[in-house]
Amino acid sequence: MTTSMTPERLSTLIGVLTAIAATLPRYVYGAVDQGRLVLILMAFGVVAIVAGIAWRLLARSARQRLPGLLARLLINVLLGCLLVTLWQWYEHGTIAPLLLLSHGATFGLLIHALTVGWRRRSAT
Repeated sequence: MTTSMTPERLSTLIGVLTAIAATLPRYVYGAVDQGRLVLILMAFGVVAIVAGIAWRLLARSARQRLPGLLARLLINVLLGCLLVTLWQWYEHGTIAPLLLLSHGATFGLLIHALTVGWRRRSAT
């Protein structure tokens, strides 16, 4: 089974990199288990290499669609951060910035991946 690289997949990979990067401050400033920090950094490196390879596999016409998808990813990450802010404020009456950053980016990535998948299915 062979699958071709699509800009949607690459934008999702970039979203995974964003979510991983957003979790790093929790481990750096939280003085949590350093073993997990090393594993997260290794995962970031592997996903970055895969994203670089994915970029090289994209056709020129597909690369032109990527900026629009990255703009949607940014909007979805901001939406995820806003929703997590509202949730934290409602549940706890305060906002934990490090949790907001990591949970918001992850929630935004989830929104992005779901909407990209739905748009692709409706287009076919």
